[in-house]
Amino acid sequence: MTPRPRKVALTAHITASVGWLGAVAVFLALAVAGLTSQDAQTARSAYVAMDLTGWFVIVPLCFASLLTGVVSSLGTTWGLVRYYWVVVKLVITALSTIVLLVHMQPVSYIAGIAAGADWPSGELDGLRTQLVIQSGAAVLVLLVATALSVYKPQGRTRYGQRKQYEQRTSSQATDATAPTRAPAPGNATAA
Repeated sequence: MTPRPRKVALTAHITASVGWLGAVAVFLALAVAGLTSQDAQTARSAYVAMDLTGWFVIVPLCFASLLTGVVSSLGTTWGLVRYYWVVVKLVITALSTIVLLVHMQPVSYIAGIAAGADWPSGELDGLRTQLVIQSGAAVLVLLVATALSVYKPQGRTRYGQRKQYEQRTSSQATDATAPTRAPAPGNATAA
């Protein structure tokens, strides 16, 4: 990838990833508000907002982060499977995407109950607590992915080591077969 498209892909990836982290932090705040609020209307509103935030902000940002991460890594020297930190980040993002889609089912369930006429809050305490715990765990997982992007711990995969070796031997072979330059006319020294 040339520098301009690479920067566009990286900008899109950072935007999607940071947006995803921020949206999950808001989701966590709503989950805490829904669990701890003494006002039933506030708790109900929090769960309806969580459902909307989840489906219309978090899920799209999650997929955008996954897609832009793959595109960005394929267009850089980091590659998709050359370094362990990229592979770990890809696995974290893919697993987080799956867990998020599974996690959205109970969110939609509690949001549907919250939007209805009756609010049996006592019966939903386990689910409400689960949403807080899972949201907190999601924030931690996304922070780990962010830290991997910033610190980029060294360590090549076997594929990355093989590619590095191939590049070295290829450049050495090119250097060995390159013609040597003869001195320019008029620059010869007299003996």
